Amino acid sequence: MSLSNPTNALQHPRRVERLVAGQATSDGAGVKLIRVLTQDLQRRLDPFLMLDAFGSDRPGDYIAGFPSHPHRGFETITYMIAGRMRHRDSAGNEGLLDDGAVQWMTAGRGVIHSEMPEQEDGVMEGFQLWLNLAGVDKMQAPGYRDIPSAQIPEQRGDGVTVRVIAGSSHGVAGAVQRPRTEPVYLDLHLAPGARFEQPLPAGHNAFVYVYRGALSVGETSVPAQRMAILANDASSDGVSLQAGAAPTRALLIAGAPLREPIAQHGPFVMNTREQLIQAVEDFQAGKLA
Repeated sequence: MSLSNPTNALQHPRRVERLVAGQATSDGAGVKLIRVLTQDLQRRLDPFLMLDAFGSDRPGDYIAGFPSHPHRGFETITYMIAGRMRHRDSAGNEGLLDDGAVQWMTAGRGVIHSEMPEQEDGVMEGFQLWLNLAGVDKMQAPGYRDIPSAQIPEQRGDGVTVRVIAGSSHGVAGAVQRPRTEPVYLDLHLAPGARFEQPLPAGHNAFVYVYRGALSVGETSVPAQRMAILANDASSDGVSLQAGAAPTRALLIAGAPLREPIAQHGPFVMNTREQLIQAVEDFQAGKLA
């Protein structure tokens, strides 16, 4: 199968609405990272709330990790490119994230967890994406799934490897499916000059984050460490990407918007201020433990 889809090419591929550089910051106990999807973009990229990119070969940038902290009202998807990170949570789950693995955690009504490096040197690199839950799902029981690298489906062809974390690509179903937000989460590995097309529902909000090399979306060049927000157009049928002169790696992420109010206070994401106050009170009362 050709991943550039020449026999059924896209008729109306999306253009780039704008490029976003992200903001250097730190989180947890001082882990240095780039916040690519910031709070001011939450409504534009609904149902996604945040995307952090972390990557360093300096232990001081990551060694303190993310000690125990609470979440309520959304899902966290951690994708490890390199390194080892240990997860433990108040629901009794424990798992080791290593090269190429994914951790998909549903905070639901509440969970307290930690994510701590299980290495003292070397490279640690990866991403954490926050995916909102609909109001009717926010108080569901928490859930957790470790997905080893070998269990992430892949599609290969024409200088392209697609790791299908969620959703589907060219007939390959991803490791995770979500009926309400219908997320598509692809890790794309493109040889120099390789082309890739991905059909997307016109109603999905979507973006591409380039973390190696560079690619073009239509007439727009997207360099490394940039997010390209893809324009919404009722006639669009997907996105067409072409790598530049160097090997390129990028995330393509899309989802169906919830179109609900977003009320956030740190690690709690609800629909109203009253629900946020209740979340804080429940945490302080030990009800998330």
